[in-house]
Amino acid sequence: MTTLSHHTVPERAEDADPSAPPVLAVRDVRISDRTADREIVHGVSFDLTPGRAVGIVGESGSGKTLTCRAVLGILPPHFEITGGSVEIAGTDIATLTPRQWTALRGATISAVFQDPASYLNPSIRVGAQIAEVIRVKKGLKRRAARHRAVELLRAVRLRDPELVYGQYTYELSGGMLQRVLIAAAIAAEPRVLIADEATTALDVTVQAEILDLLAELRERAGLALVVVSHDLAVVAQVCDEVLVMREGVVVEHGPTRSVLYDPRHAYTRLLVAEHEQYGLEKFLTPKETA
Repeated sequence: MTTLSHHTVPERAEDADPSAPPVLAVRDVRISDRTADREIVHGVSFDLTPGRAVGIVGESGSGKTLTCRAVLGILPPHFEITGGSVEIAGTDIATLTPRQWTALRGATISAVFQDPASYLNPSIRVGAQIAEVIRVKKGLKRRAARHRAVELLRAVRLRDPELVYGQYTYELSGGMLQRVLIAAAIAAEPRVLIADEATTALDVTVQAEILDLLAELRERAGLALVVVSHDLAVVAQVCDEVLVMREGVVVEHGPTRSVLYDPRHAYTRLLVAEHEQYGLEKFLTPKETA
């Protein structure tokens, strides 16, 4: 569990323009389970502009991951969006063909999930997997793609990126694999990155390094972030605003400082109280003492 002081709650990224057109616009999205004939997610809305970060928190089963999968167009077969809309870079995803989705994913919107080993092929060297993304999405030749992949491994702060390029997943630690997955996710320079519990399985030190990396990408490249986590401290460190979800409903939504310092909903207050047991009391110190 990450422990933070209130000094680490982010101010707006210097280069972010909140008045810019949203690169991701989620409008009253509702998701239903056709097999059970019931609505699971009940009207999620938020805008995300370049360089900004939105956090989504809540317990397991609250609808966080389903919402993200809907945005990525990868809902499980028996789930579907039954209300509202999602626009990525001004395009309504309901109008996208499979070919257009293939072109969009990775190049405009990308994602990093909790278990990197599940998303990397253990029989192919990790660097070659990143290079393949670059060749397909950016059209680079083999040598140029390899060079760019090594650059990306260096950018995600892996020591000896040339060595890592030639290694297999079983030769790398969990933290190294997560960095490799981030490198693959940003290889085609997407405008939006969804990080769904991307640091949950990592120890505190590695978790902090990954969060610093995401913040750096946001500030340096104007990357827009959606950060899904059950850990309020993670969201506090990275996000400008936060949605609190419970049983498919957004019970609270606002600037991170406001939601975590002065939670209005009983469920948000419960989450904050639970996290205080893990060292969040420092993070929740009144601002006047800063």
